[in-house]
Amino acid sequence: MASEKSNVVELPGPMTYRDTCEKHGEYQGKITEIMGRQFKSGCAKCSEERRAAEAAAEIEAKAREDRERLQRKLGSAMIPTRFADKTFENYAANTPRQQKALNACRDYADRFPEHYDAGRCLMLLGRPGTGKTHLGAAIANDIIHRSSALAVYRTVGGVLQYIKGSYDRDAEYTEVEAFKSLISPHLLILDEVGATKPTEFELATLFAIINGRYEEKLPTVVISNLPPKELPEAIGDRCVDRLREGGGIVVGFDWESARGVQA
Repeated sequence: MASEKSNVVELPGPMTYRDTCEKHGEYQGKITEIMGRQFKSGCAKCSEERRAAEAAAEIEAKAREDRERLQRKLGSAMIPTRFADKTFENYAANTPRQQKALNACRDYADRFPEHYDAGRCLMLLGRPGTGKTHLGAAIANDIIHRSSALAVYRTVGGVLQYIKGSYDRDAEYTEVEAFKSLISPHLLILDEVGATKPTEFELATLFAIINGRYEEKLPTVVISNLPPKELPEAIGDRCVDRLREGGGIVVGFDWESARGVQA
């Protein structure tokens, strides 16, 4: 009976050689033959150090990319320098009412993915100098640092100037682009609402922004020195209705101003 022919080819094990590394001294390496050519492995410790250096460089490049992305986000957020370092931790909550406001704003930031999905808005309303802008900036900073979402801070005055700037003959952006930049961010923080008697242009502009975000189901934070009952006069009933829809949250700031108070 003829024996079956095996398809298995026995290959010789890798050849070895000895050499000396200037850094690590004598070592034993391997010689691999590929397509008739022989390749030496080199010093194993050097190879290990090279892989570690490449891994560290990759980690540093990723960290640098993350830092640059964060800086771009912070730049796009347009948070004023005075409020750029405002956080929940450095907000002075010395009374139960201040602590309640702090807790509400911290909770909004902590649960932002849920509020974002619902398009749920937040209104910080009450007396000037009570820390509303501080907490609004803290919300933006927290969201920017902890997620991929973009939170943008703008004052009503800045918004109006920005929109009007698109009408200039030499403007580098159109009115449509201006409104899009205000409607598209994951979160828009709109400060100084009702700071002056509203004009028809201001009312129309605020409605276009708030309604545009409402239609896209995007949340908005409104900051105003007005009490809740006076907000409709400043931005219109339709805007207030859209801010309240879907469980819009109102946080009151009814204590005395802390500005000028000596520590």
